[in-house]
Amino acid sequence: MADTRRREAARSKELAAQDHIRRLWKPPEGPGEWHTIGLFAAGDEEELRQVLESMPLHAWMTVTVTPLKPHPSDPGRA
Repeated sequence: MADTRRREAARSKELAAQDHIRRLWKPPEGPGEWHTIGLFAAGDEEELRQVLESMPLHAWMTVTVTPLKPHPSDPGRA
C-alpha cells in the first residue's frame, strides 16, 4: 500500500502540473478512514473521469462529481 500511495502522490503532482488538479483538502477523519476533497479541472465529465481513473488509488475510490459553473460575481472571472 505504501508504494501505491507514493505512486498516487507522484501522479497527483503530474496532474497538478497539467492543471487538472487545482486544490486538494483532507477533511477530518475517524480511525481507519482516508478521505480527500479535490477541485479538478477538465473539459467535460468524460475527461474528468479519465483523469480520475489514471490515479493509482482509483480502484479504492468512491467518487462524487459535482460540476461547477462560474458565478457572475466571481472576482476571478475578470
